[in-house]
Amino acid sequence: MEQGNYSVGLDIGTTKIVAIIGRENEYGKIEILGTGRSKSLGVHRGVVNNITQTISSIQQAVEQAELNSGLKIGSVVVGIAGQHIRSLHHSDYITRPNSEEVIDNEDLDKLCNQVYKLVMLPGEEIIHVLPQEYKVDGQSEIKEPVGMYGGRLEANFHVVVGQVSSIKNIGRCIKSAGLDLGNITLEPLASADAVLSQEEKEAGVALIDIGGGTTDLAIFKDGIIRHTSVIPFGGNVITEDIKEGCSIIEKQAELLKIKFGSAWPGENKDNEIVSIPGLRGREPKEITLKNLSKIIHARVVEIVEQVYVEIKNYGHEEQKKKLIAGIVLTGGGSQLKHLKQLVEYITGMDTRIGYPNEHLAGDSDEEVASPLYATAVGLLMNSLEAKKKNRIEHHEEEMPEEEVLVGQENDMGPKATASATATHTDRKSIFDKWSEKLKDFLDNAE
Repeated sequence: MEQGNYSVGLDIGTTKIVAIIGRENEYGKIEILGTGRSKSLGVHRGVVNNITQTISSIQQAVEQAELNSGLKIGSVVVGIAGQHIRSLHHSDYITRPNSEEVIDNEDLDKLCNQVYKLVMLPGEEIIHVLPQEYKVDGQSEIKEPVGMYGGRLEANFHVVVGQVSSIKNIGRCIKSAGLDLGNITLEPLASADAVLSQEEKEAGVALIDIGGGTTDLAIFKDGIIRHTSVIPFGGNVITEDIKEGCSIIEKQAELLKIKFGSAWPGENKDNEIVSIPGLRGREPKEITLKNLSKIIHARVVEIVEQVYVEIKNYGHEEQKKKLIAGIVLTGGGSQLKHLKQLVEYITGMDTRIGYPNEHLAGDSDEEVASPLYATAVGLLMNSLEAKKKNRIEHHEEEMPEEEVLVGQENDMGPKATASATATHTDRKSIFDKWSEKLKDFLDNAE
């Protein structure tokens, strides 16, 4: 099978690295062809801090996925998260030279490019520029201005910013692992693609992705991304607390958390005890499950409260910005027992656990449909989407000119009235251009 038919998503997390190979079947669902998973060494709170270890972890995951699928992995789409990610809101406008011509994609590109020129703090770079609503000559709340007349085009943007060095380090790891960097996507956005439905995005929803090193938040309302943020705590901090609180080693603490952990101390009776073997002939330790839950509860409350502060910062308490669909929890940390109830209790919002199975073909492996793989599945979807766009673009370029020029008039340019798909796909997302710049930089770096 040639590389054109399948894509690869690579989730470089703090605790695990996952590579997923998949393709779209005839029903538009994603068929998983192979997965690979390795323990992530060299990543701390979503940021690479040991290049050599990260490269070998990536290679392990990729080799396993190749073995599983019998396919060769060439280029991958990678997620980025970490404590250095921040987002801001910005409004910008352009004045069009001729208001008698309709607005086209070039105008939108020009406006987006202008936002990319914003002056950031030293060492920071803009990762995503996501337009929210447009205004044409003062007429507000326009979602798609293409085809309208107007002299002044303005828009509100959600701008995601990250540290240049962290982004380049990820690129370096990918390149050194013998792979091509297809694209970089913000992890909360990838997870959202995998687990949220369009109705939820319209109604207003907060996606909380609890990973090992970070907790990512993405808020949608009216189908548009409104707020993103990365909180530098995750499941690892809970494990750390259990390790300190019970004086046991990390491996045991992690197992305890997964098997017996609960976010709600009231659930455990006082006489429930678990015994842990001592090290090298030492006496076994006995830990009451009530104590274990208390340790977990204290830390989880802290994480959830911090996320809730971000939700309030977005303005959830205003009537117009209310998130009707509530909260969706995903990521490995969302599998903690009674977490859903605790989140509902703290925030007062409806909560569900998000599984990435909605977009997967029916015969997919159950393991992949776990919240643990939400980001990786989202990255794979992102990669397949980009491939599809490229295919449509190439198809259009190959079409004979007469077919493309449907009713060309007013000197509006050859593809002005071409099919709707042309309008959508013609424009290379600015993010793709940014990825290309990054790839060039990595190619030229010694």
